[in-house]
Amino acid sequence: MPHILVTNDDGVESPGLLALAQALRTIGDVTVFAPNRNWSAAGHNKTMHKPLRVWSVSLEDGSQAMTTDGAPSDCVALARLGLVKKPVDIVVSGINNGPNLGYDVTYSGTVAAAMEAAINGWPGIAVSSDDYEGPRHWDTAATAAVEITRQALKFGVPENSLLNLNAPNIPLAELRGIRVTRLGNRVYRDVLVERSDPRGVPYYWIGGDPPGGQLDEGTDLEAVSQGYVSVTPLHMDMTFRPLLETVRGWLSQAEPRAG
Repeated sequence: MPHILVTNDDGVESPGLLALAQALRTIGDVTVFAPNRNWSAAGHNKTMHKPLRVWSVSLEDGSQAMTTDGAPSDCVALARLGLVKKPVDIVVSGINNGPNLGYDVTYSGTVAAAMEAAINGWPGIAVSSDDYEGPRHWDTAATAAVEITRQALKFGVPENSLLNLNAPNIPLAELRGIRVTRLGNRVYRDVLVERSDPRGVPYYWIGGDPPGGQLDEGTDLEAVSQGYVSVTPLHMDMTFRPLLETVRGWLSQAEPRAG
């Protein structure tokens, strides 16, 4: 059976992590290695300034997991560097409590773990469930994750690439299917909240309402809004090729500088 490494950014005690691990055990051997706390919106961290602690914990169903005080990407890196002895066939990160749509992928610790997998030569899948509040339908995202993982194992994921899966937070019976999408245009509603501590010293929160987005045809945002799971292929090469010649043109007209 394939060996699947499961991680997340909501922490090792997250119900989404447990739901994902339990579902993936139907198609492979699962090792869980996840952070000991929430790393939401932490982006692609790599811990270089302090030692990392790793220890074993029991999940709610009694199964064993590894945890660390490092970030989601650290979990993957530590596994790749030898803390997980059995060869890993694929990394699946999630299920995130909230979507990772459009520009969210630049902030997401869930996606960062899948990126770390791609950097290290492993296929990676990030799995998220829409909506931040209300009853969770983990089985909807978990069922889709099993199917996409099965296909990724069968057909392979190209080098330096990963898959970003987002499921609508609806009952599985209401799911309309799976769509392959591109990243949509996320619209953030951040506001600066200024407060004062008991000594009168100001401090700040980045607050505001949950983000929205443009529901353009073919995007992840549109698919999820219509009751579909979106699967968006991502690549680690972020070069914007149409701009290459433009920038060369800028530099060809730049004034020469001494030295």
